[in-house]
Amino acid sequence: MTTTITNTTLVVPDGFITNDSISSTAAIDVAKLAQQTVQEFPVGFSSFRVWDAITSLPPSSSSADDLGIVTGTPGTDGPTITTGDVKAAGVTTRKIGFEIPVPHNYDDGQTIEIRVRAAMETTVADVAAYVDLSAYIVNGSGLVGSDLVTTAQIAMNSLTPADCDFVLSAGSIDPGDHIMCVLSLSVEDSATATAVIAAVYSVVLRCDTRG
Repeated sequence: MTTTITNTTLVVPDGFITNDSISSTAAIDVAKLAQQTVQEFPVGFSSFRVWDAITSLPPSSSSADDLGIVTGTPGTDGPTITTGDVKAAGVTTRKIGFEIPVPHNYDDGQTIEIRVRAAMETTVADVAAYVDLSAYIVNGSGLVGSDLVTTAQIAMNSLTPADCDFVLSAGSIDPGDHIMCVLSLSVEDSATATAVIAAVYSVVLRCDTRG
């Protein structure tokens, strides 16, 4: 005798279906895969460009309104992005640009942010120091939209490196988008006798993904 069961929900415990249980050709919708929260995608230092001249590499010594990239000694020092010494220079703002793709498996509409790890070197500024970020979607027709960053500038006037997280407007970003960014360091110092240098040690895209 055959019995037909209708209107029944089968509850499968978490972890019950293993990788070996699923066919290599299974058509599983990405939305049904587990979310991987806040995955990190570092921006390599070789990806940075002069902020208003994308074909130009950043200088090794910052000048005018451009941040510089200091290589240091390979194997001993990590590269850094710096303002150079701006002691007693009043208000100084310098910038650098970079482009970063949104991962194809970004969980659309979920957390997406850019983390900048920064600090002052040698001496803090006698007034203030800030890191700021602007980010724009390149829409494929030579135009960009409004600034995606929803976080105001972040104070960085400390000798201890700290993570500065800039939240992006998730509703305006889709998987596969390209984001053009401008990173700014602003220092105000009027009296310090020793070196006052704002530095960035890493830039990382952080977002929720699936698959």
